[in-house]
Amino acid sequence: MAELISVIVTTYNREDALDAVLRSLSRQTEARFEVVVADDGSRPATAGTVETWTSRLHVRLTRVWQEDRGFRAAEARNRAIRASAGNYCIFLDGDCIARPDFVAAHRRLAEPGYFVTGNRILLSRALTERVLFDGLEPERWGLGHLLGKWWRGDVNRVAPLVGLPLGPLRKLTGRHWQDARSCNVACFRADLDRVDGFDAAFTGWGREDSDLFVRLIRSGVWRKDGRFATGVLHLWHPESGRAALPDNQARLDLTLHSDRCHAMRGLSALDGT
Repeated sequence: MAELISVIVTTYNREDALDAVLRSLSRQTEARFEVVVADDGSRPATAGTVETWTSRLHVRLTRVWQEDRGFRAAEARNRAIRASAGNYCIFLDGDCIARPDFVAAHRRLAEPGYFVTGNRILLSRALTERVLFDGLEPERWGLGHLLGKWWRGDVNRVAPLVGLPLGPLRKLTGRHWQDARSCNVACFRADLDRVDGFDAAFTGWGREDSDLFVRLIRSGVWRKDGRFATGVLHLWHPESGRAALPDNQARLDLTLHSDRCHAMRGLSALDGT
């Protein structure tokens, strides 16, 4: 696949983490991609962070902002999809640092009829503070360095950074949507259009990604496992509020008990906005 890839980075009021993520994207071995920041209502400082990277990233960088009306990541991602120019979208959270081969690995794994789910290494609070305050660059760390961090309890595991050519084994989870997360997932734009993108009816934390995966699989786009190829380094943050989880779980249950493939409030809901 030689076409342009759009890396969609979701963020909200965390300029230091976003700065580290954009730095990691500036070091990609792959050159044919763009970055679209999906800003879920951040204060002006986030715009300033994006602006500082506009000339330093060496690829097209844009930011799409929506009014702060609570956690609306699904709609923010849809707005970024609409603003993107690539035919393949990689979704990355604004606190997930990408290794230099991240975009290249996703390009290698891209295959019509599949979306690709990656995984992550969790950094401790202490190590995250050192990364953000002392300017550490974990995207440059090798396996041996990370093993030392794991031994000291600063990361929860190192396996996601071990590269393995799993071949057809990557498709064993084809119809399995559970445990997949939108912090590191890739999908053809045409397939996102087919299911009308994320469902903005999901507000507050939780389940908007599961809803998308269920609808993609139901539409005939199966899951491909990106583990041992596309792992990212996830910076620590306080746990998000779970107040909306019961309502979002109820929405997901409605999707599971229906035959619906299209979002209730998806990409098409943005027409005219």
